[in-house]
Amino acid sequence: MPRPNPDALALTRRLLRVLIALNLLMGAGILLLLIATLVAEGPVMEALGVPTPDRNAGFVMGMRAIMVLGIAAVPITHVVLTRLLTIVHTVGEGDPFVVENAARLQRIAWAVLGLELLHLAIGAVAARTSTDQTPIDIDWGLSLTRWVAVLLLFVLARVFEQGAGMREDLAGTV
Repeated sequence: MPRPNPDALALTRRLLRVLIALNLLMGAGILLLLIATLVAEGPVMEALGVPTPDRNAGFVMGMRAIMVLGIAAVPITHVVLTRLLTIVHTVGEGDPFVVENAARLQRIAWAVLGLELLHLAIGAVAARTSTDQTPIDIDWGLSLTRWVAVLLLFVLARVFEQGAGMREDLAGTV
């Protein structure tokens, strides 16, 4: 069996490590912004471009709710990225079709499903909180592609599980 391209795997590993760091940095940034809105609401809202008349309690709470949901996405995204990094390591070792990778893919599928549910919640909060004077523009949209990706991840996890089982059976008969 041909070995995977080591340059591509090394690049993928580096990229995943950078994405893990950026994800954690993004979470810290959102947390700091949330804390700032609690400590100095007026100046922070002004810096965010929210005019004084639109700073009603519901609007501010909606923005904070979006921040909390964004913070909740960080550990879920961390699960996706770290499990994917582990799978890439097994590819580099030449043995990706193992039961552990099937379990990792299933965890990734559940995590991506969770991210999609958070995405829906953020869209709902933004729609409910936005006003004509101050819309919350988060570039939200429903994507069939992302939902199909969730289904594909669950199927791929099952394929890996079946393949690993067949491989173990074959190894036992030889």
